[in-house]
Amino acid sequence: MSHMNKAIDKVRATEAKTLKAQGKEPILTGSRWCFLKRPENQTEKQTVKLQELLAINLKTVRAYLLKEDFQRFWNYKSAGWADKFLKEWCTRTMRSRLGPMKKVARMLRAHRSLLLNWFKAKKEIALGAVEGFNNKAKVTTKKAYGFKSFEVIKVALCHTLGNLPEPKSTHRFCG
Repeated sequence: MSHMNKAIDKVRATEAKTLKAQGKEPILTGSRWCFLKRPENQTEKQTVKLQELLAINLKTVRAYLLKEDFQRFWNYKSAGWADKFLKEWCTRTMRSRLGPMKKVARMLRAHRSLLLNWFKAKKEIALGAVEGFNNKAKVTTKKAYGFKSFEVIKVALCHTLGNLPEPKSTHRFCG
């Protein structure tokens, strides 16, 4: 979703510059958070501004509607129906002629199997455990900063994340 929000913001900024260059009214000024916030988190003023903007045929509005439509993806119960929705959404987005949104659609297509894993693993993997695992990996790679090769970092990750036994001594000294 962060990629989608960045794409919408890029479309909005480009369109605002285009409107300004054409000498039209700066209607997109102050509308950034109207498009980026979830509707339930918007202030009353932002909601009113968004309603006014939705009545106008703007590229930014089309990008916003694609983003809001994508939210339905997370409501599916089965991976099959979610996959069907994802394919249709990506096809519509690729036809939208909105460059940044097309980039997001290509990214989603490339990661389709990973997105669909979310439905298969639903309620089986606690996200806290995944976050902890990722944090442990980050700390280990930070510690491995001075290592000369990727292979050494890989071994360090295997030992930390795989909880492999560490040797009693790393060096043998000749006596």
